[in-house]
Amino acid sequence: MTNATGFAPRAVLADRLRTHGLATDAALIAGGALFTAAMAQLEVPMWPVPITGQTLAVVLVGATLGARRGMLALLVYAVAGLAGAPFFAGFSGGLASLTSPSFGYVIGFVPAAAVVGWLARRNWDRHVGRAAVAMLVASAIPFVTGLPYLAVALGQLGAPNDLQSVLAAGLYPFIVGGVAKALIAAGILPLAWKLVGRR
Repeated sequence: MTNATGFAPRAVLADRLRTHGLATDAALIAGGALFTAAMAQLEVPMWPVPITGQTLAVVLVGATLGARRGMLALLVYAVAGLAGAPFFAGFSGGLASLTSPSFGYVIGFVPAAAVVGWLARRNWDRHVGRAAVAMLVASAIPFVTGLPYLAVALGQLGAPNDLQSVLAAGLYPFIVGGVAKALIAAGILPLAWKLVGRR
């Protein structure tokens, strides 16, 4: 069977499950949201943006579930957190999270999961080199929304929010860790494919 582009759809890791259907998809989406919430608690407290395991969770969830389910999992994560579930760093949650300087990154997790899931559908998660590129690209996406959001939040707090201040607070401290997490994911995913066996 081919899709509208004429290419046969490729499997992601979640497609190797024996059961399929709406209930399975719902469970996978919920599991992705809960995994991200758990990884958010792996935290190095910093202000205004803490270092957490969320980015690693985002790329793993997106690549494992695929673009649609991965995006929905991160959307559920964000909505549940805003609804009051203690899903964000430091077991925080609620609408007050919207005023957090770091919430812009949470917004960026949704398209990041979609992009890495789209790449995984095209086998970018099966070889370390391409997986590393896919994970690095996806890991960079939250900064697209996170940095402008941070600038606004810092301004509202009366803190410096010029470009250099925003980059120093919201980008530079995360480069080394972000690369490390992307490489970890790039090692895990091809190994997972070897374990489940490729057909």
